Amino acid sequence: MSKTVKNISIASQEHNDLNGTQRAGIALGLIGLFIMTLALLNVEFPNKGYWLAGSITAIFSGIVLYSNSFYLNRVEGISNNHVWTSSLTSRGTVAYAIGLILTSFYVVLYWFPQYLGLSSEEGAANTGIVSFFDPLSLLLNGKPASQWFVYGTLYTIAIVGLGYKFILKYRHNKYQLVRTISIMFFQLGFAFLIPEILEKLNPEKAYFAKDIKNMWPLNYYFFDEWHLKNMINGGNLGLFMLIFGVALIFIISPILTYFYGKRWYCSWVCGCGGLAETAGDSFRQLSDKSEKAWKIERWMIHTVLVLAFVSTIAVIFTFLTNNPDMSFITKDQFVWGIVIFLGVFTTALYVFKRKDMDADAIYTMLSLVAIMVIAILMNYFSGNQNIFFVDSYKLREWYGFAIGAAFSGVIGVGFYPILGNRVWCRFGCPMAAILGLQQRLFSKFRITTNGGQCISCGNCSTYCEMGIDVRSYAQKGENIVRSSCVGCGICSAVCPRGVLKLENDTPAGRINSNEILLGNDVDLMDLINQK
Repeated sequence: MSKTVKNISIASQEHNDLNGTQRAGIALGLIGLFIMTLALLNVEFPNKGYWLAGSITAIFSGIVLYSNSFYLNRVEGISNNHVWTSSLTSRGTVAYAIGLILTSFYVVLYWFPQYLGLSSEEGAANTGIVSFFDPLSLLLNGKPASQWFVYGTLYTIAIVGLGYKFILKYRHNKYQLVRTISIMFFQLGFAFLIPEILEKLNPEKAYFAKDIKNMWPLNYYFFDEWHLKNMINGGNLGLFMLIFGVALIFIISPILTYFYGKRWYCSWVCGCGGLAETAGDSFRQLSDKSEKAWKIERWMIHTVLVLAFVSTIAVIFTFLTNNPDMSFITKDQFVWGIVIFLGVFTTALYVFKRKDMDADAIYTMLSLVAIMVIAILMNYFSGNQNIFFVDSYKLREWYGFAIGAAFSGVIGVGFYPILGNRVWCRFGCPMAAILGLQQRLFSKFRITTNGGQCISCGNCSTYCEMGIDVRSYAQKGENIVRSSCVGCGICSAVCPRGVLKLENDTPAGRINSNEILLGNDVDLMDLINQK
């Protein structure tokens, strides 16, 4: 008889079996999802409120049970075991199945909400899973649920529930604990509960608050005519939302980015980043680290930013044309203000910061700005009512379809298990592009490295969700100042030698690509004295 020998090697690829508590947690979570699936299939539940509460409670209880048993019985520290052998985390069958389910859900959510049970007739009752969420929607905002309320609830459940799992996994790291609690707080409060409650408290007002922390250009409809009118006609609260939204864009965001880098938003506040950090944590190692991917990233994200900027200029121009009595500036003043702003901004960038930017980036930016200015002026002097010769709302509709829905939702989340958890943030988010430009050129934030301590294990590069080859910086002892870095701090958390440190210091000396600290290329004492 052959005797089974247990493999006790430290490098063993065997997967540990689930214990009873972990199995119970998974079972509870699946029961909660199964109840929602039955609702999706038009199963009518009596006392829907109790069934919905039971479903959500089962999901949260399952996550807590599984996470407590899995992480609290282990020594503190990050153990990314089996990420390249698990079918879920290494683009296996399970990963593709989940990706297909998520992608299909987003397609239905954006373009076929009737299949979720949303009523297509005014005043008619919802069915399906939309009807299943009616009790919660009536409690919070006083109205029957929409597909967006269902999505917002599921989104919040994912961030809060899997945020708890994330906290246990990174419980030894204070930065990760505080950052994750911040994400959970802003999603639950500012993105979900407060807007819904405000709507219930102001039923006679136009709907003007959706996600309070979501700002332009990520919130691409902020300057749309319907949204501006709703805020202007929304009384004191609507006016506050308008002023606060503009202040976020032009005052609050630049100041916070100067002091803390883009991480204050992308890794502490943003809902897209929040879902990526919590629900997408298992897939961060899938981000492409190749130079080709980096070049594609630079072109795509800045192209999206230009499209967002162009479509916004178009809809504001149309709003000012159609509603001159609702604005304190005229469309002529707006056009010349945009032209002057673009001219001053790009000139200042070229004169003072061109040495800190790659040559292709600065000349591409100058070319795009020149094209925009020429198009604006040609259209202005021609008397056309559409500033870019295309109907502004048709332009916005195209942007909303391609970027706001297909890219950010269908691809951005649906492709988590295939392309990594920051596909949207890395390749498409216009907010990330703006904050990244500020971070690169004007911020105090950097990740410092101690090249003498680096053992080239590669953990930092492997788990960088933004596809940055962190190890190449660490090996040289070079500061990491990248536009794409969201400051999540995972590279520092997984480093076994403490090589990487997130810091805020003076902007001077952040970008030191010529200071190679491994050999005799730099007079180290002179460098230290300079700093």
